[in-house]
Amino acid sequence: MFVTEEYDAVVYDLDGTLVDLDVDWDAVRTDAASAVRARGVDPEAGNLWEILERAEDAGYRRLVEELIADYERDGARTATRLALADELPLGVPTAVCSLNAEAACRIALELYGLDSHVDAIVGRDTVSGVKPDPEPLLAAVEALDADPSRTLFVGDTETDERTAKRAGLDFQYTVGRV
Repeated sequence: MFVTEEYDAVVYDLDGTLVDLDVDWDAVRTDAASAVRARGVDPEAGNLWEILERAEDAGYRRLVEELIADYERDGARTATRLALADELPLGVPTAVCSLNAEAACRIALELYGLDSHVDAIVGRDTVSGVKPDPEPLLAAVEALDADPSRTLFVGDTETDERTAKRAGLDFQYTVGRV
């Protein structure tokens, strides 16, 4: 259990923290690269998020964003529930802040009945910034009407940790992470 008396609210990452989305990220990257290449944009050898940035620069962000979100929504429907989800509900306001599309977050949470234990959801497409930009995490904290200095962010990646630091939140890796 991560919550102690020192926290008034908790924000969780989704994928790799509460659930594992059933997404073949290599296929997503390949399809995203093909989509921008077909429109004359060189995806270079970048990762998926770099391809999304290139698409945005060329005016095709919405196209690539929807392609990614389609995969995420499909993967949310067959997501695997992780052990940390068993801690919900908590006795404090709780949110999800994810690099995944908000709709995919909602689908995965609903799949396991976790949606009733989460007061706010901020996905990649909810606000203009994306992790590690602190904007989405701060939006989740604000939606909980919480103080960042009294809110814990729980995640599974260094990006999550960097986001928490930038937003002024304490951070805890999921069980099994150092």
